[in-house]
Amino acid sequence: MTRYAFDADRNALVAIWATGRGDQAQTVAMLPPTAPELATDLASNLTTLSRFHWRTYTHPAAAAGDPEVPDSEAWRRAEERRNFTVVESGLRNPNLPTEAGLLVSYSGVVESAHRVGRCLHSIDTAELTETIVAEIHREQAAIEAAELGDLSGRARQAVELSRPDVSPAQVHAADALLRTDPLGAPELFTELDPASASVAAAHWLHAAAEIAGELADLPITDVIAEADEIEAIPVATPTLVLERLDSGETATDIVVDLIAEAVAVSEGHLPAPWAVVARVAELEEHARRYEIDNATRAALLAEFRVSRLDPARPALDLLEDLLDGIRGCLLLYAAHHDDDTDIEDRFAADVRRAADTHSERLF
Repeated sequence: MTRYAFDADRNALVAIWATGRGDQAQTVAMLPPTAPELATDLASNLTTLSRFHWRTYTHPAAAAGDPEVPDSEAWRRAEERRNFTVVESGLRNPNLPTEAGLLVSYSGVVESAHRVGRCLHSIDTAELTETIVAEIHREQAAIEAAELGDLSGRARQAVELSRPDVSPAQVHAADALLRTDPLGAPELFTELDPASASVAAAHWLHAAAEIAGELADLPITDVIAEADEIEAIPVATPTLVLERLDSGETATDIVVDLIAEAVAVSEGHLPAPWAVVARVAELEEHARRYEIDNATRAALLAEFRVSRLDPARPALDLLEDLLDGIRGCLLLYAAHHDDDTDIEDRFAADVRRAADTHSERLF
């Protein structure tokens, strides 16, 4: 989301957003003489409005079911997205306190707009109101661009957000980057939506595991664990992705599912609780079968994660793990070559051939 701040030295309102390469700042308006508390209230409420705006991007209606079902989660998300059209009205004509009290909206987008509007009403400068209205239109345009896969300008902040949906254009862009460098280029983190980049990375991980597995005489689902014996790398998530790809699922379905699970956990929910119970039971059975002592068993339970990914940054966490998995495949590939001359180039060439064979796995 865009964060807003009051620069007291210049008496200016400033917008700040992430770019994947550090934050960018822009002066929104020079404020008229006003109390600092009112200026900071304006900045705070603009930040909240941005948060609710961008929540419609990270929580699309399509990821929650059928938006046509009244009062469902998908319907509420779709309604919030439609509320973009009434934000300007809240900025210009906010609900004000009366003797009967203050009318408060259940919509985060709408109520945040009215709170900004009440700040503007208190400052009472027509020029500032027009500037803020234009600023919010820029914010909404950035979200609309990000939804279409265009991460230029202010929409670039989407590179640090997790969305349980993907853009085909972004997937193809990530696929092209990985074709150039199967180990992953920095632009995957700075130019692209991480969920879409993860779809391409899952496809290239599968290709890398195929060629490493053939050399090591291992099924692809064992490749990452074997590479971990050479050098420590994340094992659980890349292996899970490979297992699901090997069973016939598409990279898109797997990535969207894993990110949605982590987003739900970040909000205090427990998706598929019986699956979590089954995973704990499996861990307990493993401890019993191999007669693991109580201290080791407790350590295994302490490491147990309800979400496979970091709930605070699931898409980026997934992308990092998948690229680490590809690097692990290179380690195993190199371990089965006596001559390590140009090993990365040979690995890249072999992985490209394998990726081309199963391009349908992307979607």
